[in-house]
Amino acid sequence: MKAPLNQVIIPTSFQELFAAWNRFPDAVLFAGGTNLVSKQDRNILYLPPVFLSIDKIEELQKITRTEQYLEIGSMVKLNRLIKLGKIVPEVLCLCLKKIAGVQLRNIATIGGNICGASSWHDLSAPLTALDAQYEFRSASNATRWVSAARFHSEENTTMEKQELLTRIRLPLHQWDYTIYKKFHCEDYFNSNSLVFLAITQKNILSDIRVIYKRNAIYRNKNGEDILKGKYLPLNRKTSHDFVVNWQEYLAGKPEIDEFSKYSLLNSIEEHVFNLSE
Repeated sequence: MKAPLNQVIIPTSFQELFAAWNRFPDAVLFAGGTNLVSKQDRNILYLPPVFLSIDKIEELQKITRTEQYLEIGSMVKLNRLIKLGKIVPEVLCLCLKKIAGVQLRNIATIGGNICGASSWHDLSAPLTALDAQYEFRSASNATRWVSAARFHSEENTTMEKQELLTRIRLPLHQWDYTIYKKFHCEDYFNSNSLVFLAITQKNILSDIRVIYKRNAIYRNKNGEDILKGKYLPLNRKTSHDFVVNWQEYLAGKPEIDEFSKYSLLNSIEEHVFNLSE
């Protein structure tokens, strides 16, 4: 059905949203709006004919916590998450604070960052490392859960037609060693970053996650296996073997330029040797 130019529809429930979406199947979802205008360099912005603003759907604004999980509605603004403090995993907060400036974070949403034009925006790295799960809802009111690792993988088939990200579920693990580093990159939309997480139990490295994000997510699980179960502090040989394993892993990634590989390896070496004798 045709609609007047720049018609804005503001549903207050999922029922209203999907009814409008069925009526105007080419309508564009509008959350914070940053993805819509970010790549436009014209004085007069191009706006799609029909917006579906989901800001008034109350369920998408909720944040709940149980003993095991933190659940975040997809319309929660980035700065609101930062202000929650210690309830939010440290690596996620570190990442959020490096996304643009305060003004943009006041309007940008976590769902928009996840489902933007690129599925490899900044939050993809920490959410993958944290084993996040994403809930999607369709017009039939059916829901499905997708792991962040799968959603942000190169094999991802993206979202289905007329499907909405509703919740992000984060397992509440206490990470003893947390590093988030964002490398300088001229491509704002495909920035490079490193997530380095570790859990220790009785001086044993029980779990480790090392994620590198570029225009894809890179995780070297063979390297992680070298360190899991080792006593802390790590001996120098084990740390060296881990770095060498990452060198070999990156050697098989010709799409990553040599300078980026050099910067990444230097950072990985620094952080693993911080766990060494």
